[in-house]
Amino acid sequence: METAECPIPTSFRDSIAITVFIAWLFYLTFVGRIIFGPLMPIIEQELEINHSQAGTLFLMIAAGQFIGQVFSGLLSSRINHRGSLMVSVFLLGLSLLAFSLVRSVTSIRIFLFLTGLAGGLHIPSAIATITAEVRTQDWGKALGVHQTAPPLSFSSAPLIVAALIVWFSWHTILVGLGVVSLISVAAYWRYGCGGLFPGQLPNPIIVKTILSKGAFWIMVMLFAMAMGATAGLFSMMPLFLVNERSMDLSTANTLVGLSQLSGLFMAFCGGWVADRFGQKATIAVLLLLAGFCTVLIGWLQGIWMVVIIFIQPALITAFYPAAFAAVSRIAPPSMRSVSNALAPSTAFLIGGGLIPALIGYAGESGSFALGISLLGCFIMLGPVLVIFLRLGQYDAEKGC
Repeated sequence: METAECPIPTSFRDSIAITVFIAWLFYLTFVGRIIFGPLMPIIEQELEINHSQAGTLFLMIAAGQFIGQVFSGLLSSRINHRGSLMVSVFLLGLSLLAFSLVRSVTSIRIFLFLTGLAGGLHIPSAIATITAEVRTQDWGKALGVHQTAPPLSFSSAPLIVAALIVWFSWHTILVGLGVVSLISVAAYWRYGCGGLFPGQLPNPIIVKTILSKGAFWIMVMLFAMAMGATAGLFSMMPLFLVNERSMDLSTANTLVGLSQLSGLFMAFCGGWVADRFGQKATIAVLLLLAGFCTVLIGWLQGIWMVVIIFIQPALITAFYPAAFAAVSRIAPPSMRSVSNALAPSTAFLIGGGLIPALIGYAGESGSFALGISLLGCFIMLGPVLVIFLRLGQYDAEKGC
């Protein structure tokens, strides 16, 4: 039985209901952000914007997510992590409903920022809740379940667009997703559990303590590499396939969607591998292989490009359980929600915001492929950083 102060960690089996429900909320906040990638070719045409402008739109999502994650402690410290998780999805639902009013680039930027803000509130409370509710030796498995949400989002978002865009406008698709989000908030309010303890206020002393750690900045760069290989590449992949590989939008979105299915399995496998072989080794090997595959996506054409497009997501998805377990070891349990807020949010500004903008700039200059290949080279530097990564033994301490 848990108290309002701190839960008693239990086995993965006993905490599965909490983990799955939080993973569903993560899916909603994630798909609500990345669905704009599959929709971008249509948005470009309707709003009459170029590839470079399209790429910079993802900076608004990244900026919103950064603000949401950095200041999430202000919210969770007052309404507990459970309340923060609900506010996150509620804000997402309202933001997506507002897209029925979008008619200009300015308005879409505003709502993209709010969508990112909603997503940013989720991660710190979700990771803090799972690592507090689940015993340490089962972290990899529990975080693996939670991390099935991104590959499910990457897979389902383009398939949803491919199936519905024939019948509905992009505005209507987003409104429908907003309605589902609001229904899920009501369900979590009625049936959800876990997270009945407050988050840590991001006071200057704690922030300074975390920012002073070299391990923090290494994790930021490792997360940035992985996010560039997932959210960054995914955001621009439909534009790349349509404009440089001569695919129609439906085929491109179907290919991208199906290629992400392996991530559903690999996220859990990544958690098991991290528990078995260690977080650092898992991170290093997966980044090296995923980076190489990203380079090949830019180089290859035809059937071999399609094959690599299927392999790359499986590798990079397995990275996240190990990475979130590692970032939970760079600070004591009482600071865990703050470190989980600062590291991914800072990294997403690079991987999910700057990298799509740079790929879009490369596409506007004549070669999406070059931008993608350079991204792969950047990711392959990950194992070098892992050599210098020093993690503490805070995972052995009790508390939340």
